[in-house]
Amino acid sequence: MKLDSKYFDTIRVKRRGAGGAKAKPQTPECAWEGCDKPGLHKAPMGRDHEGEYLNFCVDHVRQYNKSYNYFSGLGDDDIRKYLKDSLTGHRPTWSMGHNASSPNAARNRRRKRGEPFDWAGSDGDAAQGRTAARRRVRPLEQKALETMNLQTNATGEDVRLRYKELVKQLHPDANGGDRGHEDRLRDVIQAYKLLKQSGFC
Repeated sequence: MKLDSKYFDTIRVKRRGAGGAKAKPQTPECAWEGCDKPGLHKAPMGRDHEGEYLNFCVDHVRQYNKSYNYFSGLGDDDIRKYLKDSLTGHRPTWSMGHNASSPNAARNRRRKRGEPFDWAGSDGDAAQGRTAARRRVRPLEQKALETMNLQTNATGEDVRLRYKELVKQLHPDANGGDRGHEDRLRDVIQAYKLLKQSGFC
């Protein structure tokens, strides 16, 4: 494209000779009282004025920064709360793994409030509710209970006692070195491990 083209002249923002000399951008004055120097340096206005700045000259911006305190006017509790909230970017947070309908929910709420446990009262009731409202037994757990000759409503203590009893019966040392029951013993041990991992005992 030629420089003297009619298209090139229309692209320009300002045609040559139209505005004369360029006007200098105005610099703000120093915001310090009684100072008439140009305020080339920005300083934050303070809390509740985020994104707003004061313009100072170099001497006064140094003086302003020495005495600047973002938390001025706030109490210790408010400062502590602000600093704690700043860890999450002042966004709301929730505790993980919290289930309000679980039997342990009341105990967890008391623990957070710093209240003492009521061992004989509601916590005892919650423990009874846990055993009464036992979770549904999965097929592998059902098979493990059958291997140990137990019902699905067996407690953890029942599982432990039955395991000890079967190991004493089936172990070769208890049978005079007879290894005929080793397969059954191995099944019982695996069934007990599975039940233990599932939280039965």
